[in-house]
Amino acid sequence: MSAGMGQSAASYLSGLSVLDMGQLHPGPYTAMLLGQLGATVIKVEKPQGDTARQLGAETFAKYNRGKQSICLDLKREDDRRILLDLAAGSDVVVEGFRPGVMANLGLDYAQLARVNPRIVLCSISGFGQTGPYAQRPGHDVNYMALAGYWAVPSQVRDVVARPRLRLSDYCAAMHAALAILAAVQDARQSGTGQHLDVSIHDTLMAWMAPTLHAMNGPSGGAVENLTHVMPDNDIFETADGRHLALGILEESFWRNLCEALASACPELALPRYQTRAGRMREKRALHDCLSELFKSRRLADWEQVFAGRDIPWAPVLLHDEVFEDPHVRHRAVTADTPDGLRVGFPVKFSKPLPVSGGEAPGLDQHRGQILARLRAGGG
Repeated sequence: MSAGMGQSAASYLSGLSVLDMGQLHPGPYTAMLLGQLGATVIKVEKPQGDTARQLGAETFAKYNRGKQSICLDLKREDDRRILLDLAAGSDVVVEGFRPGVMANLGLDYAQLARVNPRIVLCSISGFGQTGPYAQRPGHDVNYMALAGYWAVPSQVRDVVARPRLRLSDYCAAMHAALAILAAVQDARQSGTGQHLDVSIHDTLMAWMAPTLHAMNGPSGGAVENLTHVMPDNDIFETADGRHLALGILEESFWRNLCEALASACPELALPRYQTRAGRMREKRALHDCLSELFKSRRLADWEQVFAGRDIPWAPVLLHDEVFEDPHVRHRAVTADTPDGLRVGFPVKFSKPLPVSGGEAPGLDQHRGQILARLRAGGG
């Protein structure tokens, strides 16, 4: 199966074969990342297809371009045998069922390892294979709530609002892809694979824990005492209802900001604002001052004020502005294709990456090819 889908033998992961049994976001995104680096990915779908197909073609395509698709009803013995035959010639199985489902199907790690001792099974679940919440249902917002995402203020005038992307799903997928590569490397050296237990909640906890721990210390969690909540490192509304992002941290940037705003707000030159410590002591007053100032002019006016100055600021771009940004166009992470928007692997390698797969597969589209390979003994 490692010959893959037309990808070059020189691709970074061209010898890696992945069975993607995931649905919706975390598992399919994990497998897609590996595929973007050259792995062969077969998407194993239930007869009615990945649930993401029900959310629209674009939603499904987002995480499944370049994969092959085969439908298997894993409650049927003959389809379970096909899955085991595929696993025998693969390196990785990614699944996203609730804990215990793979065992009930006769497809747990012990069964997979019997047909392929080097197999790496990556199980991505909401709360992991063990623990009080293991069987609890959940989605992105639930994991963020329980991992303390909203327990950590990020602004002086903080609000609880839903993130603009499925943060915990992406967090889990990135950790899963990294763990898979480590486990595959170990399997190739030792001859023995392993079972990776990836909890979406755990991975987000790993990101949140240091700040949560700091909040439980002497600061008591009060915004005034939290060093990561800064009055001059925030998002501010402008007079026309737009927003700008200001990222002041170093003193040199504060001085540059004061110089740019000197005529509009001489108050920034007051002694109490001239050090980071002073600004943090007066964070509410300074934040209110900046908020009032930025609301006094349109975003375009502030662009003129900041033009050419060494200040970490940015306009908050609208959905129809992002792809026209000159830097976005130069870096070419995304591309318009006849099949829709294609998003590439967002790291520039000095050696070329394989060309990412184009179309998302139709349901069961590659059954004939996949079964023909099995019959030919190619995994």
